[in-house]
Amino acid sequence: MAFAWWPCLILALLSSLAASGFPRSPFRLLGKRSLPEGVANGIEVYSTKINSKVTSRFAHNVVTMRAVNRADTAKEVSFDVELPKTAFITNFTLTIDGVTYPGNVKEKEVAKKQYEKAVSQGKTAGLVKASGRKLEKFTVSVNVAAGSKVTFELTYEELLKRHKGKYEMYLKVQPKQLVKHFEIEVDIFEPQGISMLDAEASFITNDLLGSALTKSFSGKKGHVSFKPSLDQQRSCPTCTDSLLNGDFTITYDVNRESPGNVQIVNGYFVHFFAPQGLPVVPKNVAFVIDISGSMAGRKLEQTKEALLRILEDMQEEDYLNFILFSGDVSTWKEHLVQATPENLQEARTFVKSMEDKGMTNINDGLLRGISMLNKAREEHRIPERSTSIVIMLTDGDANVGESRPEKIQENVRNAIGGKFPLYNLGFGNNLNYNFLENMALENHGFARRIYEDSDADLQLQGFYEEVANPLLTGVEMEYPENAILDLTQNTYQHFYDGSEIVVAGRLVDEDMNSFKADVKGHGATNDLTFTEEVDMKEMEKALQERDYIFGNYIERLWAYLTIEQLLEKRKNAHGEEKENLTARALDLSLKYHFVTPLTSMVVTKPEDNEDERAIADKPGEDAEGRASPAPTGLPHLHLDWHIWTGPSHSPQNSPDKCTGASTPVSPAMSYLTSYQPPQNPYYYVDGDPHFIIQIPEKDDALCFNIDEAPGTVLRLIQDAVTGLTVNGQITGDKRGSPDSKTRKTYFGKLGIANAQMDFQVEVTTEKITLWNRAVPSTFSWLDTVTVTQDGLSMMINRKNMVVSFGDGVTFVVVLHQVWKKHPVHRDFLGFYVVDSHRMSAQTHGLLGQFFQPFDFKVSDIRPGSDPTKPDATLVVKNHQLIVTRGSQKDYRKDASIGTKVVCWFVHNNGEGLIDGVHTDYIVPNLF
Repeated sequence: MAFAWWPCLILALLSSLAASGFPRSPFRLLGKRSLPEGVANGIEVYSTKINSKVTSRFAHNVVTMRAVNRADTAKEVSFDVELPKTAFITNFTLTIDGVTYPGNVKEKEVAKKQYEKAVSQGKTAGLVKASGRKLEKFTVSVNVAAGSKVTFELTYEELLKRHKGKYEMYLKVQPKQLVKHFEIEVDIFEPQGISMLDAEASFITNDLLGSALTKSFSGKKGHVSFKPSLDQQRSCPTCTDSLLNGDFTITYDVNRESPGNVQIVNGYFVHFFAPQGLPVVPKNVAFVIDISGSMAGRKLEQTKEALLRILEDMQEEDYLNFILFSGDVSTWKEHLVQATPENLQEARTFVKSMEDKGMTNINDGLLRGISMLNKAREEHRIPERSTSIVIMLTDGDANVGESRPEKIQENVRNAIGGKFPLYNLGFGNNLNYNFLENMALENHGFARRIYEDSDADLQLQGFYEEVANPLLTGVEMEYPENAILDLTQNTYQHFYDGSEIVVAGRLVDEDMNSFKADVKGHGATNDLTFTEEVDMKEMEKALQERDYIFGNYIERLWAYLTIEQLLEKRKNAHGEEKENLTARALDLSLKYHFVTPLTSMVVTKPEDNEDERAIADKPGEDAEGRASPAPTGLPHLHLDWHIWTGPSHSPQNSPDKCTGASTPVSPAMSYLTSYQPPQNPYYYVDGDPHFIIQIPEKDDALCFNIDEAPGTVLRLIQDAVTGLTVNGQITGDKRGSPDSKTRKTYFGKLGIANAQMDFQVEVTTEKITLWNRAVPSTFSWLDTVTVTQDGLSMMINRKNMVVSFGDGVTFVVVLHQVWKKHPVHRDFLGFYVVDSHRMSAQTHGLLGQFFQPFDFKVSDIRPGSDPTKPDATLVVKNHQLIVTRGSQKDYRKDASIGTKVVCWFVHNNGEGLIDGVHTDYIVPNLF
């Protein structure tokens, strides 16, 4: 079904030191020269522009950011853009000091090989790949020398889909600093003429918006410009931070003097069809609802709220029934019933009484609903000119009855027999979304993920509104025989009010004089045929705006639609058919320079510039369509391209100055660099074993050591609610070093377990062993492997391991290796918690107890016994402690030598900071 355009462009223009660390002195920055206004952390983003040209719904978007490093040292500059899943990136360029590095679209496997070769040679290589979420985030960072300039430019294209009667361009603007030249420029050209155009911003008052925003439309042209001055960007008259943080929305629609419009340019045509003023076709709806135990609580309550709102929108001509499935199947009524006021009131009572129970029998629930619709048609219980639909909502996978996805698909396909569509709604992330999507697509419907959030009931209601008003059924778009090649989909089961059908194709004869298109469909009261006739010479005159539009837009629109539909068909194809669909989609993707699921974009710098390395990570749906972790705080799920470009070491591994460790920077280590939820504490344990709790709000850190004998196992994290535990076993040096009276200790083993998933992983310095329901799998640290299962993702890559449990729990383990014949030191492990927001408030352990907010105060800073390390008084957890300024190592950004982190050291095994005493955390074994 057609969707509105939601190109959420998040312009998060971030800047940070390439090798970040705490200043050696709080007075270090005093006496520096003053910097121009709009400079943040030494980086001036002096220009940010979004330029969009929309021609006949096809949008060509260019996002450009220009920055200069005003600091005396090298700085890192980042460029973030969020764009919709349905958009195809077509180009990206990076320009540093006038030298441009372009991107090239390659077949995915070819791009992967080029990328790996470039990285192995120490060159910068950006790999951009498509993935399966609604929104995708493109991020690229580069280290910029003092005084140097950098320009980022990203180009992408998308067909704007009509949604609830209008096309919508949604921009999420977030520059995070004042920008001297900030502007959004949108030019719209619609041959049908523009009927309405509006723009608004959620982050600025109407008074300020009025002077920064201009919008106009006349005839076929529309224009929107947003250019806030520096003063208009300020959060207050004297502030230096930006208020540009929110939604900027452009909406428009076109004149519809006739139901359709055909445009032809350079041998390609596009046909838009959206009739108005037709009566709504009565609908028969089978609501198939999951009420299994996992729907308990807020999910079921939100489902009820949505269904109650939907009942308010039912027309009296409609028919409905509720089919509830858990371990078994029950129904509200034996047959479909008409939506009379009396029946709707009874339906409301039924919905309010729904309770969760048992398992998940998707197969029988769907078959009962389908059978009910078929029987109603056969027994003439519903109007002859009505249309039937199945809406199924579930939050999990089938686990009772027929539970094989392929068999359920077959059963449903045979039962429906192409007679009506199936719409599948997947509630949350713990489900096989690919299965739901494939089953819906092959039954002429679509799937939608309902995100677990406070507005889930509104998401459900919003979906229903898209399909609530069918105006036509059995729609067929017909064109001159033997005159058209490579036609996109031209038959549709339904046309819904407020949407639009788009068909494109290629003409056999570019010199034909006329073109005719017929659209046939069944309405509420009769059958209809709509005819469009095009005079080619008149069409040529109408499209003379060459300076206003981009030339081959219809050809690119045709390629876009064709690729999109080939990829959808490919999901349910097998064997030779799938190979042919793949080959066609790949050829078009390469020809038109589109980044699709079959292609990737590579950006590689010249061979004479090998001082930087880029790491690309493009998460998405896994093999079963389960969602990867994503940032929170936005009304949609997000995808991230993390292309981290920063200082690199030579291809030879550089040894750790302290331990002799030799560890290269890897993609998993880049995860540590890129995945840092803003303003969240950061917890890790590394080294001897040094526990570090970083508190961004305080711009400070607390640290402590645990001194115990080798072989001791310590409880790091325990959460009874999620079932997660992490324990670590201490190992020691081979012997005390000559200049030390004590033997250093580290973590030599880690045990990570999830009792609810029956999952365990033992990590040692030699190997990684995973137990899944008591079946072991063993991996080497030299492996590059990704393991995924329900709610779990584990990636091993070059001495780093990332373990994620669904959305909101991510750990990273770093292997530190030393020379095997080192007389003192051994290999050891570092453990980092990079995301813990899904852990419960009951989480405890040496690290886990700090996942919940806590406060501390440092005062009375005074000279200590070591002149370089002052003492201070720390008040924390109702204890007053004497602490010493010290430093530890953070290996997030540099796995070989680490980054110095200044912290307040709590003596005596963290006594007074940790709950109880450290011996309370000693446990018998890793599991």
